[in-house]
Amino acid sequence: MKRRTNYIHPLLIFIAMQIIWLSLLALWIYWYVSNYKLVQEFGAKYLPDFFQSTTRVQFFTLIFGLILFIILLAGMYFVFIFLTKQININLLYETFIANFTHELKSPLASIQLYLETMSRRKIDAKTQEEFLGRMLQDTQRLKRVIDAILDISQIEQRKKMFNRELVSVKETFPQLIKSSQQQFKIPEKNISLKVECDGFVKIDRDAFQIVFSNLVDNAIKYSAGNLQIDIRIFKQGKNLIIEFSDDGIGIHKEDQKQIFQKFFRVSRSHLPDIRGTGLGLYHVREIIRGHEGKITVFSQGIGKGTTFTIALPLINIKDRESTFRLAKKKGLLK
Repeated sequence: MKRRTNYIHPLLIFIAMQIIWLSLLALWIYWYVSNYKLVQEFGAKYLPDFFQSTTRVQFFTLIFGLILFIILLAGMYFVFIFLTKQININLLYETFIANFTHELKSPLASIQLYLETMSRRKIDAKTQEEFLGRMLQDTQRLKRVIDAILDISQIEQRKKMFNRELVSVKETFPQLIKSSQQQFKIPEKNISLKVECDGFVKIDRDAFQIVFSNLVDNAIKYSAGNLQIDIRIFKQGKNLIIEFSDDGIGIHKEDQKQIFQKFFRVSRSHLPDIRGTGLGLYHVREIIRGHEGKITVFSQGIGKGTTFTIALPLINIKDRESTFRLAKKKGLLK
């Protein structure tokens, strides 16, 4: 679990420093103004010519000093922001190493155990087949983790090009959801799907397979008991809306604002310590953004489930017809 970063001590020190600097400035200005009249009377009486030139110098010195002081305060502020960001980066790096190491070590240890058992003992064909199946699952888990990290890196560097194609909502999305259901071996009764839109969208099938797989995996991890996932797909204005709801443990209101951040993991005393890389929902958000869409999360609180809402732009009739004509011209359609 990612620990919450507490910046109250450096923040209080920074605020205290600013108060001290401002207090010194206020005292300086007060001293200057309070003594100015006395000095003015003395200079006008005894040194009128010298006092006039000195007054101008003092005035410009005061203004220049104020400008330098403001620059100093601004510099301290930017240094504080920079150090805060560096602390965040270091914490993210440590969290990534810890989570990623566990996600690699756990399946590798499992594969090693099965291989050692098979090499040291004579096991029947049925058990051997079971071991091979579990090792295959572990290798697939390793592949998903590594692929996710590489994919996210490419997306962040803008090197990832999504292979978007025009697809039917009623045909494609049930297939993707069915594939995720089979991947995690979820009974059909545990997933409810309602498709109330017969429009078209342009998506990368493989990328959206990752989206649904991550959402299903998240629902399984944070399920309080019997898993139940409700998916509703419908049209709202010019957008396709996908509501992905589960009856899991829910998300605290404060955590909902950070749930899509990289490496963020919900850390609450009453929640189980569920391992992971903390990249799943961040990966989902980046894929949705790459499709000009938006994803939000809502939960009424702990124990009341979670709903993820995805909005994607629908292709209107003119765009759809022009796309089909272009595809037919290129020989992609018969």
